[in-house]
Amino acid sequence: MTPLLEARYLTKVFGGGVFDRTQTVALEDFSISIDGDRPSITAVVGESGSGKTTLARLLLGLVTPTRGQVLYHGRDLQTMGAPDWKAFRHDVQVIFQDPYEVYNPFYRVDHVLTTPVAKFKLAATKAAARTVIEEALQAVGLRPEETLGRFPHQLSGGQRQRVMVARALLLKPRVILADEPVSMVDASMRATILASLRAMTVERGISIIYVTHDLATAYQISENIVVLYRGSVAEAGDVECVVKHPQHPYTQLLISSIPMASAERTWSSEGAAPAAGNSAGGAAGCKFADRCPSAMPVCGHARPPLFQTEPHRAAACYLSQSAPTLASGEMVRVFIGVARLKKGASGQPESGEASHAGV
Repeated sequence: MTPLLEARYLTKVFGGGVFDRTQTVALEDFSISIDGDRPSITAVVGESGSGKTTLARLLLGLVTPTRGQVLYHGRDLQTMGAPDWKAFRHDVQVIFQDPYEVYNPFYRVDHVLTTPVAKFKLAATKAAARTVIEEALQAVGLRPEETLGRFPHQLSGGQRQRVMVARALLLKPRVILADEPVSMVDASMRATILASLRAMTVERGISIIYVTHDLATAYQISENIVVLYRGSVAEAGDVECVVKHPQHPYTQLLISSIPMASAERTWSSEGAAPAAGNSAGGAAGCKFADRCPSAMPVCGHARPPLFQTEPHRAAACYLSQSAPTLASGEMVRVFIGVARLKKGASGQPESGEASHAGV
């Protein structure tokens, strides 16, 4: 079966032109596959500069890959015609990070909702359009009478972000790419937006690619997780396995940095970054070697492949070199057949519901 959305060996290099000969590898040899018949939530996590936003822009067709392909129903985004692009824009929606910059301050917030309704002919009359918009707003916890007719500055950041979630829902998409959707809202609104995202998958069958630096929220709502470090996959797999029992030293560092609500925990005793190992990673070596407490001589000379350490998990680390290797394009094998209890909108498991996802 052809995936709904697929990336094959994506690489994006910036620079290297006539006026800028330095090159920055933002994303390297990345593959991901979203099955339209198996709605799932896949988190892509990593620190700033790991390539998360570049990946999101590539998947949306906003930038051209240096190498590799992004495919929609098996068709390359770079060669699609206008009808296919319109179908792509209908099926694949985005929620951006900054709820302040996506609005034109001269328009009322209604504009971001009425525009897609008109462009994609979602309603035959103005009354029907109003009904569709009100239903979308109510689905994300907003009151239409308190939202419509206002200018962006008259709404809070959380309200503006929920309007953007409602906008994505209007089109009833197959995939939503959420790029740091809760990083700029307060804690109370964060929980509401995350619950809305979870409900999209559980109740509406929409797959979500959740791009974030926050492992805690990634664990709360996702089923699968991909950990990026400097543009490469460090670890990937079932979120329960990766977060509770991380195998890659970088994933372990990320998890150890999550604040714990404990009176005994102190900044001096915990939370410090691990000391660098003996072998620094060069251009051909592991990108994390200069920060890794477990670095070995081989780490400085050869880039580690993905090792499939468990049926539904892979790690790019020589500590796991006894496991079979995977090409990045075979990452789908890590997740196919994963059956887990779905979490409800509250983040708690719902008995009797199984989920299958492919990355």
